[in-house]
Amino acid sequence: MEAGRGRRSRVVSDQRKSKGAFWALLGAVAVLGLIAIAYVAAKPKSRGITEVDLKADPSQARGYLLGDSTAPVQVREFADFECPACMQFATLTEPDVRKLIDLKKISFRFYDFPLGMHRNTWEASNAAACADEQGKFWPMHDALFAAQDQWNGEATRNPKSVLKGLAQQVGLDVAKWESCYDEQRYRSRIAANRAEGERIHIGSTPTFIIGNKMIPGALSSDEFIRYVNEATAAAGRK
Repeated sequence: MEAGRGRRSRVVSDQRKSKGAFWALLGAVAVLGLIAIAYVAAKPKSRGITEVDLKADPSQARGYLLGDSTAPVQVREFADFECPACMQFATLTEPDVRKLIDLKKISFRFYDFPLGMHRNTWEASNAAACADEQGKFWPMHDALFAAQDQWNGEATRNPKSVLKGLAQQVGLDVAKWESCYDEQRYRSRIAANRAEGERIHIGSTPTFIIGNKMIPGALSSDEFIRYVNEATAAAGRK
């Protein structure tokens, strides 16, 4: 009888020890989980990084003008050729914007603001700047956005062949364009445009300055026209 009781005591004791070990292990796992969560929360998030040209002079930023510089409302756009939202604005809204330009209600100036997250955006800005050398920035601007899915960083690591095809498509002297492109002749101009955006604290693309208002995001035609009308009224013009 005593032997049976002893065996039962040992079984109960072993079960208690087993349960104790289980709960101790569970507690250790919970502590490790909390430590891991705290580490992930404290760890800096990865982000696209690009080199900033510390010598870039914002005062040298010129952008690319479309329309009459004396128009009553001046519009500036800071954009990235590889930015999907910029492409959306360029293809959906900008045709209506150009009607306002033709009516001399606004002038429109494009500034490069290449983002570090986009692999080929500097190459696209370079291609557009070299097209400007031949007086065809805006046709190249339109072609770049229309074919964004062909030359962007997801499509290729070497966009030159696509960009060269666009240069031919818009009627450039391709040999002269290619010489300019390979030399990166206007990199300092692109850097100056970006530096101007940094100076005025542009935080995303596209961002528009219409009159005295800074407006981020790909505006619809109705939104764009409303902001233009407000700027026109503020300037005392009809």
